[in-house]
Amino acid sequence: KGNGMIGNIYSMGLALQALEATRKFYAPRKWDCAQALSVVSAHDYQQPMAIAQVLPALVGRSYLDVAGLDCAATKDVSPGQQLALSPTLGTHGVPRAPILVHYSITNTLQGKHFHYSTSVTVPSGSTLLRVLEVAAEENPQTFSFQTEQTSWGPMVISIHGLAANTDDRTYWQFLSAGDALDEGVGTYRPHAGEHIQAVFSTY
Repeated sequence: KGNGMIGNIYSMGLALQALEATRKFYAPRKWDCAQALSVVSAHDYQQPMAIAQVLPALVGRSYLDVAGLDCAATKDVSPGQQLALSPTLGTHGVPRAPILVHYSITNTLQGKHFHYSTSVTVPSGSTLLRVLEVAAEENPQTFSFQTEQTSWGPMVISIHGLAANTDDRTYWQFLSAGDALDEGVGTYRPHAGEHIQAVFSTY
């Protein structure tokens, strides 16, 4: 994309591994490794799958190097303790300021078309999933939704009773200011006043 991004933030890990492993085949065309690495270094990865794919690239390796690992040389490393965050408290127990997030759902693709909007208040730093949960709690008849757990985190498969379908190539796409979100609902954190749109779409 000219700024170091290859696809989206989640495809970067495998893309970097592939480019590094096949670097000699790309001559004479060069790719800017440093620029791409700066993109992933600046991103706060949360999902284990994304982290697992980007870590090898950060140390100049790829999954192909697994075949040459010396397992006998590895030492037991105890995982560091992580600070658990409360949904309403920050790292030092200070209540997080509430923010207002605007949320709309739209279907102009199948069956009876609909468009509904709401505004919900959540603690700052909340995920988009929490925004959806609050909207559903306040108005379940309109904003009810279902998720499916994937290795990339929760994926929204149905909103307002309208389910995505691989046969129809339909899915719920989440946008902000008209641009598709580059993170899933379980990790994306809306900012105050942001308008999140869920649009029933096709691919």
